[in-house]
Amino acid sequence: MRKITLLLTMLALCMPPVLSYAADKKPQKTAASKTKASKKVVAQKKTKTKVAKKNEASGRIISTIRSNSAVAVASPSAGVFKDDAAGLKLASSKAMIVNQDSGEILYAKGTDIASPIASLTKLMTAMVVLDARLDMDEKLHVTREDIDTLKGTGSRMPIGAALTRAEMLQLALMASENRAASALGRHYPGGVESFVAAMNAKALQLGMLHSRFADPTGLNSANVSTAEDLVKMVRAAYQYPEIRHVSTSSSYAVPVSNTRAPLQYVNSNVLVRNSDWVIGLSKTGYINEAGRCLVMQAQVGGQPLIIVLLDSFSKNARVGDAQKIRKWIESSTNHRHAS
Repeated sequence: MRKITLLLTMLALCMPPVLSYAADKKPQKTAASKTKASKKVVAQKKTKTKVAKKNEASGRIISTIRSNSAVAVASPSAGVFKDDAAGLKLASSKAMIVNQDSGEILYAKGTDIASPIASLTKLMTAMVVLDARLDMDEKLHVTREDIDTLKGTGSRMPIGAALTRAEMLQLALMASENRAASALGRHYPGGVESFVAAMNAKALQLGMLHSRFADPTGLNSANVSTAEDLVKMVRAAYQYPEIRHVSTSSSYAVPVSNTRAPLQYVNSNVLVRNSDWVIGLSKTGYINEAGRCLVMQAQVGGQPLIIVLLDSFSKNARVGDAQKIRKWIESSTNHRHAS
């Protein structure tokens, strides 16, 4: 019994340190748990912050894509255009409408997409010819070299025909006569190769950084540009009185050897021939790769506009787009004046 009592006494003496040790360890464990929990909260906050930033960036990207993919309108002086822009359904896959004076973009669709431009090329052809200050009364002969072997298109202009450089320029722009454009390139100092080099040099000079030219006619699908670049080309071409005059003539008769009567040509843009449009410059274009194309400078709704329409599926759709634009601009202008 004495031994048992002694043992219990010894145990009693040992218990406080054990309890004290346990008590000391418990707060330490709680502190560690708090630290661990705190770190977890911080990690969760960082994760949420990263996710928020990622979502914010994604939102910006999506917003940018949405603004550039279909219609992007910048119209500070005519806010009504912005409201109506979504309702302007154009058949042309790429289009741009710009106020010629202010540079204000009223409508833009696929403006940075480079694609074949067909006979719109002939505006560049005309500028290069006029820049060279060649004799416009010099007779140029149409030869077999001017036959279209690339697309196989025909021409009313016979081999051996001799026309002045001015007449060739008239037919190339107004009626989109490919043999006339080809002859202009061949009779350039250094021939077609030098002519094409001059076309590309002119494009760079105008800031048409996404454009390339391969021939003076536009039959080659390697002639490519963007709607944005073509606005620059139209703006530059408008500075040439000769281009404004011949591109907006409704018809032209030219005497050609080996024909009984002068050849009658009409403007390839029906809006020039049969409408009440006020057009200061015009050029149409078509090859399979380019679709139906049209560029114009025109007075619409009291303002000078540069209109670029690319890759429409038919002549009627191309003209229809132009008519829609006119109605849209005029109705928006009338609404603004009324308010």
